[in-house]
Amino acid sequence: MQANDVNVVLAHGAWADGSSWSKVISRLKARGINAIAAPLPLTSFTDDVAALDRSLERIDGPVVLVGHAYAGAVIAATDSDKVKSLVYIAALAPDEGETVADVFYRAEPHPQAPKLEPDANGLVWLPEDAFVAAFAQNASRKEQDLLAAGQRPIAVPCISTPVGRPLWKSQPSWFLVAEQDHMIAAETQRFMAGRMKAQVRSYPVDHTPSVTAPDLVVDIILDARRGAIAA
Repeated sequence: MQANDVNVVLAHGAWADGSSWSKVISRLKARGINAIAAPLPLTSFTDDVAALDRSLERIDGPVVLVGHAYAGAVIAATDSDKVKSLVYIAALAPDEGETVADVFYRAEPHPQAPKLEPDANGLVWLPEDAFVAAFAQNASRKEQDLLAAGQRPIAVPCISTPVGRPLWKSQPSWFLVAEQDHMIAAETQRFMAGRMKAQVRSYPVDHTPSVTAPDLVVDIILDARRGAIAA
């Protein structure tokens, strides 16, 4: 496998869309790496896996699959044989039979974490002030305002559906632990990374390092690409 053969597909989490990966994509493309963001509808776990699979169908060749937050569960549910390694960016990684909510609420929430409740349509929105306090507290105010304005709500079935056997049990994985994460406890991230036997990089970053620390995100993706090439 040659270095330029390995593509990167990035999946966004809740309250985000593909634009949250823009800084990462631009850096990867500057290195000659084909990278795309997979648009997830966030309407159900099944819908999101199907949407990811459609994005993977567009790609020729092997893939490093990257997931942020909720999308950690989604990237582990594909059965595409194009996926050669997985990268978790402050992500959730439920084991077989667990739900996203099970691992999200494993530890006590951070004092700055928002209280989350579905609306009358079964959709969970992130309060605007949570983008400042918890989602991307290290971002500029302009970036926080854009994230809040463009947020995509997540439906309850996304987080309440038990997952099957995750792909990280058969493919190598990398995990960026966000030590300053106010959404997913860092201790929960370390627990998940440990049972995955992932290669771990731990940094003092917030929940959305794709926006606030994109170079660190790119570095771990490049590590995973090198692993895929060597395999």
